[in-house]
Amino acid sequence: MLAAASVITVGRELHGWSQSDLVAELNKAARRHGLLSGADKSTVSRWEHWRKTPNIDSQLLIAEAFDVPVSDMEAYGWPYWLPGRDEPLRLGAAFVLPALRDAQRAAMDRRSFMTFSAISLAGLAAQWATIEPERVTSALGGKRVDDDLVDWLEDTSKGLTVLPTEQRQHTIRLMDAHLGTVADLLKGGAYSESTGRRLHMLAASLATTCGWHRFDQGQHWAAGKLWEAALQSAHAAGDRDHGAGVLSDFAYQAKWLGEPKVSVDQLGHAISDISHPTARSLLLLRRARAHAALGDRSACYRDLSEAESALAIEVPDPAPGWCSWMSPADLAVDSGQCLLDLGRTDEAHARIVEGMALLPRARDKTRGIFLTYQAKGHLQSNDVEQALTVINESLDLASRLGAPRCVTLVRELSPAFKPYRQVDGVPEFLERLQAS
Repeated sequence: MLAAASVITVGRELHGWSQSDLVAELNKAARRHGLLSGADKSTVSRWEHWRKTPNIDSQLLIAEAFDVPVSDMEAYGWPYWLPGRDEPLRLGAAFVLPALRDAQRAAMDRRSFMTFSAISLAGLAAQWATIEPERVTSALGGKRVDDDLVDWLEDTSKGLTVLPTEQRQHTIRLMDAHLGTVADLLKGGAYSESTGRRLHMLAASLATTCGWHRFDQGQHWAAGKLWEAALQSAHAAGDRDHGAGVLSDFAYQAKWLGEPKVSVDQLGHAISDISHPTARSLLLLRRARAHAALGDRSACYRDLSEAESALAIEVPDPAPGWCSWMSPADLAVDSGQCLLDLGRTDEAHARIVEGMALLPRARDKTRGIFLTYQAKGHLQSNDVEQALTVINESLDLASRLGAPRCVTLVRELSPAFKPYRQVDGVPEFLERLQAS
């Protein structure tokens, strides 16, 4: 059972309220309806510590105080509708729509300081590995979903996701709107089992893409909520490969936020249930990066070798859309980053240069990230001038693409340039970064 303490507390803190302030807001809401709330600090404390569940009248007042629609309260149930919930829902058909609506609310939220805990992610991954998906059932009411509409949504969504990086930064609202439309169809439409599966798969794809946009913007709370919705939808559709891919996205986020051990654990669950060799290669490569961050050489080298072997396997079926971009360029550059982390600088530099040469121009956001890896390698080789050239190129790309994640990587590397202020161009680079 999900404890309510964190969600009420976080909800209060998001509004800057103490327990007394929440009581005052409940009293205001009650007076607007000619009622008394009957709540005091001890009542709130009992709610927060799960010693008492508020009755329906109190829940209505809490929803009004937190500005949560009554429809959400009715749809999700206590305490899942509360703002600030930081635990994922259980996997299952009953939780797909709540997770999608939760993700839509989170996408409008500016919180970046919150993410799912390691314990929560472990539980979610374990469920994915063991719980069988339920059959997609037909809706009992509402207008029947037309297959032509689903065709159009699938084609349009695919068109949006394959746009060059520079254009995709301007289409996120369209993808958000498509995700909302799919959620509405799942909730209110009538459809066959096959159409329902298509809708769930489309929701999984859109939520994954929208989550990556928020991740790139540094909005980790929203990214996690969207990926939770993607996992729920993939599970409902029975798309095991996509679900494993979402688990690997959570793992990538954990590694990015400095928790490589969480990343290794998540990827262990994901890899155990993956079938397509390209997808398997990507997940093994991500786990290799996490092993390298932990300094586990043998595990890193083993995963790199298996990732390379998997990518070389030719199969008739195309790679799943979420990993169709995976290529020898990614394998080379990320292998180089692993070698950098493990202190093998010269080999790392050669692998990164090799990968950069293979990367297509359409993937300039990835190029910007890879350039920071290349700059780090040049610095470790004491080639400051070349590192400066490369890092400025990365910053140029990040500015043009609107890619805060690339800028973050540049900022994280900038302290390594400070000992070289006497080198031409370094002071200007540091000043430029400070102003950006």
